Formats: sequence, structure tokens, C-alpha cells
Amino acid sequence: MSCLFCRIVAGEIPASKVHEDERLIAFKDVNPQAPMHVLIVPRQEIAGVASVPESGDHQFLLNAAKTIAEQLGLANGYRIVINQGLDAGQTVDHLHAHLIGGRKLRWPPG
Repeated sequence: MSCLFCRIVAGEIPASKVHEDERLIAFKDVNPQAPMHVLIVPRQEIAGVASVPESGDHQFLLNAAKTIAEQLGLANGYRIVINQGLDAGQTVDHLHAHLIGGRKLRWPPG
């Protein structure tokens, strides 16, 4: 457990948690791209989408995103982003989803 998100999951690095359960932890991004920007991270260390096993904590990401969005009052809409690899902007090799909202989002994103 040496990656940044593993250390946050382990409690070694503090985070502004908005949700936590036995499978996931969700916390505010330190470099938010919108008024609400939350990272949803499975406790199970998985490098990224290309490495997901058939079962595991990652299966609960979308349900958690929906629940967290409702709790944060993002009724007007939100975006869920999962980056895979350097060319897509993945900077931490631990599967995670960005839940972004709180303003009108543009398309294409970048």
C-alpha cells in the first residue's frame, strides 16, 4: 500500500471525506475542477479500468456515485469521469472516479 490513494484509504494521509463504507472511500479533490469535485476510491487496490477483476470493490463505484451526488444536492446534474492511463489524465495508479458538479458542465471536456 504505497500509492497516494492507498495511504488515504489507510488513514495515513488526511482527506475531507464525504462518504466511507467497507468497500469505498470518497473525499473532496484537493484540486477541484468544479464547485463539487469528489474522488470515489475503492479500498481494493486496482491500477485502473484496464485491470479490473470480475468482482471486487470497484463494482460499487456507480452506486456510490449516485448516493453521494444525492447527498451533496447535485440534483441538476453531475459528471462521473474515470480516466485510464496517462494519455487520459490518470495520475494515480489506483482506480477512482471523479464526481463533478455544482455548475453547468461543458462538452467536450478537454
